[in-house]
Amino acid sequence: MLRRLAFIRASQSLGIPLTEIGEALSTLPQQRTPNEADWTLLAEGWREVLDARIALLERLRDDLTSCIGCGCLSFERCKIVNPADRLSVEGPGARRLMPGTTHAGYDAPKTKLS
Repeated sequence: MLRRLAFIRASQSLGIPLTEIGEALSTLPQQRTPNEADWTLLAEGWREVLDARIALLERLRDDLTSCIGCGCLSFERCKIVNPADRLSVEGPGARRLMPGTTHAGYDAPKTKLS
């Protein structure tokens, strides 16, 4: 039980929604204490999703001082990658950083954790 609580708190601190944490925990055995193999299986199931989240965070860190497609047009690069705010037709926000969007060769990772 202690490990489950620690897992919940750690996951929440990373911004993972409780519903997704619950889904992950539901894969663990309920009739006995999960062992190392059970936790390894859970971790393997989350690896792709966590890797996508890490990639998105790294992209945010690296691209925040460039055009992110938000419509502000305050960077010289905006004139090249988002002329006349053409990305605004897709909705508000940093369109070049949104998961699952593709723009001018940019392919953001698709992730459930966003």
